[in-house]
Amino acid sequence: MVEVRHQYATVRGHRVFYREAGAREAPALVLLHGFPSSSRMFRHLIPALADRFHVIAPDHLGFGSSDAPPVDAFTYTFDSLTDVTAALLARLGLTRYALYVQDYGAPVGWRLALRDPGAVTAVVTQSGNAYEDGFVPDFWRPVWAYWEDPGPRTEPAVRAALSLDAIRWQYLHGVDRPELVDPDTWAADHREVNRRGNDLVQLALFRDYAANPPLYPRVHAYFRERRVPLLAVWGAGDEIFGPDGARAFTRDLPDAEVHLVPGGGHFLLESHLDTVAGYIRGFLTVAEPPA
Repeated sequence: MVEVRHQYATVRGHRVFYREAGAREAPALVLLHGFPSSSRMFRHLIPALADRFHVIAPDHLGFGSSDAPPVDAFTYTFDSLTDVTAALLARLGLTRYALYVQDYGAPVGWRLALRDPGAVTAVVTQSGNAYEDGFVPDFWRPVWAYWEDPGPRTEPAVRAALSLDAIRWQYLHGVDRPELVDPDTWAADHREVNRRGNDLVQLALFRDYAANPPLYPRVHAYFRERRVPLLAVWGAGDEIFGPDGARAFTRDLPDAEVHLVPGGGHFLLESHLDTVAGYIRGFLTVAEPPA
């Protein structure tokens, strides 16, 4: 049985929760979760990789078991989430690591890579977007409206993303065998993002997501310049970040490995864990760190 250590560190005055497994001298792999989940989304993946890798999976502030300071005590932006993540990795002594990014984890991961390109040895992206191609308009249209005019006219549509039905949909849409998805996932996520005051946290991050697409050209330049090994493994049925977002990585990284998993959705690990773990193990075993 693989030991997964559930730990806390105080970073920039905030208590950050992270899961850790594997030998500390093994190659490091940092797992960055998306909305509305936490490192809990990696609860089954971590043991599947910890025999070869030193795995670290933190909860972003405002999610899971990390602190969730109110919006008047912490500025919830993707820059600030990156600040906390970078400080945690420095505290843990991680100077070289592969990244796994999903959903919100992607803009944090891209910022880490841009700040310290030499630290990132490889990237695994699972519905971790970096191209306009990835946005599915039917899902994103209310969010785009909120970016343009945040207020009482546009807020109700994005607040709906915090409802139990919307979170359940994120887990089940595009999944050919929904009976494989544990209902505890959406129940726990719904409970955590609806803690007192956390709605304002989530609204702040919805607004700040507008800062991510303008960063994409810098990310693309980073890909071209660093030639970082990249694996994109996405659910073919994801209707949040669609398959075109996975294919787009090959524009700047022609050698990128892209897999669209039939019958998988946005939270691919819930229904296709063995498939994803197999791709990751094979990819990271042969991936050469960028010079």
